[in-house]
Amino acid sequence: MPYLILGLIIFLGVHSVRIVADDWRTQARARIGALPWKVLYAVASGLGFGLMVWGFSLVRQQPVQLWSPPVAMRHLASLLTLISFVLLAAAYVPGNSIKARIHHPMVLGVKVWALAHLLANGNIGHVVLFGSFLVWAIFNFSAARRRDRAAGTQYPGGTAGATGIAVAVGVGAWIVFALWLHGLLIGVRPLG
Repeated sequence: MPYLILGLIIFLGVHSVRIVADDWRTQARARIGALPWKVLYAVASGLGFGLMVWGFSLVRQQPVQLWSPPVAMRHLASLLTLISFVLLAAAYVPGNSIKARIHHPMVLGVKVWALAHLLANGNIGHVVLFGSFLVWAIFNFSAARRRDRAAGTQYPGGTAGATGIAVAVGVGAWIVFALWLHGLLIGVRPLG
C-alpha cells in the first residue's frame, strides 16, 4: 500500500498544482520556461504513475475486501466507463458539442471512470486508488470551471459531425479496451 499511496501523492499532486497554486505555477513556468516545466511535469508524472501502478499491483496480490458489490454494479460500471470513454474522446475531437457544453470533458470522464470502478469493486486497494481519483477530479473540475468564469472563457458551439466522431471514437476505444486491453493490461475481463 505505501507505494500506491506515494504514487498517488506524486501523480495527483503534480496534477493538482493548478488547482491549489495556479499563480505559483504560472510564475514558475515563466521563470524556467515552458519546455523545462513540461519536462519536469512529465518526469514527476511518470514517476508517480509508475509507483501507482506498481503499488496497485502489489495491493491486488493480497486484497482486503471491504464489501461485495452486487453483480448489477458491474453492469452499471460498464455503462459508466462507456460514458467516460466518450467524454475522453470529446476532450480531443475539435468542434464537438460535448466539449462545448461540459468544457472539461476529460476531467468529468475521470470522475465517471473512478465512480464506476468504486461501484464495481469493494476492496481497499480499489477504494484508495479510485477514491483518490474521484476526489481529485471533483476538485479539478470545480477549479477549472471557476477559472473559466473568472477569465470569461467562451467555448464555441459544436457541430453534429464532430460530436458524432467523438462518440464513435469513444465507443470504439471502449470496445477495444473492454474486450481486449483491460484483460491484457489489468488481468480482469469486465465483459466476461
